[in-house]
Amino acid sequence: MMKKYFITGFSGFVSRHFIDYLDKNEIEAAILGADITRPEFQFENYKSVKCSYREMNLLNQDDIKKILQQFQPDYIIHLASYSSVAYSWKQPIVSFRNNTNIFLNLLETVHDLGLSCRILSIGSSEEYGNVTAENLPLKEDHPLNPVSPYAVARVAQELLSRIYSNGYHLDIVMTRSFNHIGPYQKNTFAVPAFANQLLEVKKRGLNQGDVVAGNVDIIRDYVDVRDVVAAYYALLESGLKGEVYNICSGKGISLKTVIEIMGSMLNIKVNIKKEPSLIRPNDNQIIIGSNQKIATQLGWKPRLSLEQSLVDILGK
Repeated sequence: MMKKYFITGFSGFVSRHFIDYLDKNEIEAAILGADITRPEFQFENYKSVKCSYREMNLLNQDDIKKILQQFQPDYIIHLASYSSVAYSWKQPIVSFRNNTNIFLNLLETVHDLGLSCRILSIGSSEEYGNVTAENLPLKEDHPLNPVSPYAVARVAQELLSRIYSNGYHLDIVMTRSFNHIGPYQKNTFAVPAFANQLLEVKKRGLNQGDVVAGNVDIIRDYVDVRDVVAAYYALLESGLKGEVYNICSGKGISLKTVIEIMGSMLNIKVNIKKEPSLIRPNDNQIIIGSNQKIATQLGWKPRLSLEQSLVDILGK
């Protein structure tokens, strides 16, 4: 029987990869996507997946109610958010209000309509905050200590998930998704932004060039978006209700090293120029996660290496 998916943040790169995953695995599905901007990819051309799109603002609860009442989804994947940590420092009120209220609108609508769908609440590794080396790799039972407006909103979303799961018995599974990278990601995020700078150097026929960056000493756990969406599908199918799962590689690498690897792939000698305006008021210095829980329960593990992700981002 064909399952129905309601995807918020439909126009983003994670949504695009999730649809690709369903189609490549010949999983028949009907998808209704909601976003404030129309997708740039051709969502009408899949073989196994039938997609439709609604332009909508999730802050408008009446619109959500009409759509969900009509569509009656089996699954909801909540990807919509202002997902930039840097933006949350520049526009904390807008970012926090949007990210918290759109999710609350969604939960309240599902509860009000009495829908029996499963909701995937996408959280972030940013929820963990600053940690010490002895706490690594981070497991799901580690205390949360958000250090940015974005991270506080993600913690709020997770707490709301628990409240609606425990209080109203909504079928919600939560993630703390670590830094995911891959093709189609916007240049507002660090890795594609640096890749774009390096590709510009290459276009000019130069074998060395500058990359303008903030703090490149931070260490992150990068996981390919194509592995991320495989995890999301597994959680929708078999994740435990009310549980939270890390989606991560289990490996840490500095942003500086990532830039240098991409430079090496393009045969470019990289000169990193630090730009003070790009440094955040507070930042997690090191984030490395444990994927033991999802690996043990669902058998998910990342397949794609960091190098493969970077090759595909650079279009090599």
